Amino acid sequence: MLTRIAGGDIVDPVNGRLGEGDLWIADGVIVEAPADGEAGRTVDASGCVVMAGAIDIHSHIGGGNVNTARLLLPEQHSAHLPRPAMTPLSNAGWSTFQTGCLYARMGFTTVVEPAMAPGAALHTHLELADIPIIDKATLVILGNDDFLLSMIRDDASATMIEDYVAWTVASTRALGVKVINAGAAAAFKENVRTFSLDDTVPSYGVSSRRIVKTLQAAVDRLGVPHPLHVHCNNLGSPGSAGTAAATIAAAEGQPLHLAHLQFYGYGTQGKRKFSSEAARLAELVNTTPEVTVDVGQVMFGQTVTVSSDILRQFSARGSAHPKKTVIHDGDGNGGGIVPYRYGKDFYGALQWAIGLELFLLTDDPWRVFFTTDHPNGAPFTAYPALFELLMNRQARAELIAELPASAMALTTLPSIEREYTFEEIAIMTRAAPAKLLGLSDRGHLGAGAVADVAVYRRDADIAKMLGEAAYVFKDGDLVVKDGAVVHYRWGRALRLKPVPDKAMVRRLEAYHQQRYGLSLGWFDFPDTAIAREQPFGEVPCRS
Repeated sequence: MLTRIAGGDIVDPVNGRLGEGDLWIADGVIVEAPADGEAGRTVDASGCVVMAGAIDIHSHIGGGNVNTARLLLPEQHSAHLPRPAMTPLSNAGWSTFQTGCLYARMGFTTVVEPAMAPGAALHTHLELADIPIIDKATLVILGNDDFLLSMIRDDASATMIEDYVAWTVASTRALGVKVINAGAAAAFKENVRTFSLDDTVPSYGVSSRRIVKTLQAAVDRLGVPHPLHVHCNNLGSPGSAGTAAATIAAAEGQPLHLAHLQFYGYGTQGKRKFSSEAARLAELVNTTPEVTVDVGQVMFGQTVTVSSDILRQFSARGSAHPKKTVIHDGDGNGGGIVPYRYGKDFYGALQWAIGLELFLLTDDPWRVFFTTDHPNGAPFTAYPALFELLMNRQARAELIAELPASAMALTTLPSIEREYTFEEIAIMTRAAPAKLLGLSDRGHLGAGAVADVAVYRRDADIAKMLGEAAYVFKDGDLVVKDGAVVHYRWGRALRLKPVPDKAMVRRLEAYHQQRYGLSLGWFDFPDTAIAREQPFGEVPCRS
């Protein structure tokens, strides 16, 4: 059926469409206007803003850490809400099914789970397959496993390391690679409790910096579209801005992405030795074009921190609210679940301000990405309120007035007048994420793009406007109307398929037999294990 979205204010920076016009959809893709102008269905979008479906590049929506958080905090979950009885995780305290619905209501159509342990790939993809409507993708974790650290220690060739990275990405059906506090989980096993960029892992003698640089080069040479996704050392510590600055400098002309930069925006000024260094980091990002960042905005209220940074989570367990945690170690990747409540006290206020500073002081919306590091800084359901803060300086001023003056004195936020435009929002949440992830088929409204379209009815209340889309189309299907899901469908997991050399596969087979007494086949799975008609979508590597 030919669908016409008529008379909306189209905001499509990629194709230079910024103004009133029509959008046409046929067979799940956006098409040029037909010569006869006849449509089988017309949607009146007058008075509405029309954008491509939004893309979230960093949101923890599936996998072991997420499910452990559900088990730890059943009181925070919507267990009473009705769910289809036959979904694979229908008996979990908080079904993944609702995740896709809540994202779709806001106009999001693609979401990336950014921390998948290789050994948990099958479980993660099974859970992601239970999330309706939206497309998903994963980033696979490397940088603390014995096989890689041993190769780096033994000066293995760049080609061998590339083959290992290629096998890991392909076997786990990932879209990219993430490194989390490189080397720290391995060091933690030997009783190390602080770990910085130039510290070395005992027993391996390789530094965190060398691990990051090795993976950065391998990802780039393999043609993985998304640069190495880096969770830096010293997350959340006063003075961590120095670590972030050193990591930015280590990019050295090669693409590098820094995750949740807000958690590294901390200085040591003032009586409490805790202050904002966001202006410094934003300027470094502005002057380092090969670096991209996502923010990890903090919003006030109860949340839970989930992370494979076992060293950080172990050290943070004393601040848990409520007072219960899970810390688990593993072969290559540990992690921890630490519930936390961000209050409007000195520390919470400053963290909130630092994230907004990074958003507002980073000049280029193509290189700063909209995230709360769900659920670490805030649940993704806080996105509408965050859009309001970015687009309305009066809303920021009213909240600043409620916060401790001592905290606001250590941030530049009260003096910032910038307000994001709809065009900048479309870049930051649509066009730029698609470009960063290598997804040329989305993030824009040009002919040939998948028909992922979000239509928002204009409203002075920006949070309401962007929190309850008037219409959302996924692959041409109308899935949301007036802020409510009206149609359920299954999305796909987007993946790369780099091909490793057969010699590396043989070496990995021998390694797994010796280390685990298991065939390499135990660490892979057929596509048919995911009980969906088309569980995966292929994304090409750069040539």
